[in-house]
Amino acid sequence: SVNDHHVLAAWAKATGAEGRIDFLADGAADFAKAAGLSYDASPSGLGVRSRRYSALVEDGVVKQLNIEESPGKADLSGGPHILAQL
Repeated sequence: SVNDHHVLAAWAKATGAEGRIDFLADGAADFAKAAGLSYDASPSGLGVRSRRYSALVEDGVVKQLNIEESPGKADLSGGPHILAQL
């Protein structure tokens, strides 16, 4: 997530996912930029952000990459879609 590790720690705790899901901080959007998944949300006051996506990764190999066309949607990146791909 393009957030700092403090935000992600709070998110993990609030959702009950602490210790069950790895939350990875990408505060400067370096990963998002390198992966071609960034977009500039500066006009909204948010700076560089990550597009919404989910990825199925096996042994470091991306098997599925589900990128949302619209930042407000979670159809392709949501849990039901990625679970169906497992």
